[in-house]
Amino acid sequence: MVDEVPFPSQITTSKHLSLLGHGITDIEIHFLQIKFTAIGVYIDPEIVGHLQKWRGKPGNHLAEDDDFFDALIDAPVDKLIRVVVIKEIKGSQYGVQLESAVRDRLAADDKYEEEEEEALEKIVEFFQSKYLKKHSVITYQFSVSPPAAEIVFSTEGKEEAKMKVENKNVVEMIKRW
Repeated sequence: MVDEVPFPSQITTSKHLSLLGHGITDIEIHFLQIKFTAIGVYIDPEIVGHLQKWRGKPGNHLAEDDDFFDALIDAPVDKLIRVVVIKEIKGSQYGVQLESAVRDRLAADDKYEEEEEEALEKIVEFFQSKYLKKHSVITYQFSVSPPAAEIVFSTEGKEEAKMKVENKNVVEMIKRW
């Protein structure tokens, strides 16, 4: 449980995905902590086979290990990130934050081309008309084959909205975000 937001130990998509960890996004202003979202990260248990190099290492060591993080992100297993809104925000604001973070990562790796710009514009457009009220859920589901991401937005009283991101570079940077 993160800030009164429950995260089940498993989520079933096309496979059973296990909760790897959870946390929050927040900002501190004048000693006041403002929490925006609670986040749960789910991964196919087959990930263990790809992380043998780090077997037996303490969690605090792994949290500081960039190679471990890269191996976790790059492992060819299904992943899902569940984001639950704590502090209401306009979808357009969320979309711009996502776009900016992903674009900066792409540019730093010299992977920001016209195709990536178009994919990011579609994501911003997807969130543009949404209102992320408390307890709204955004799910990022990352499949191995094909390497794509499905973004699902759900909020009380409205039908789920979905979009698919197929640009490999954008998908990779959303995972890293």
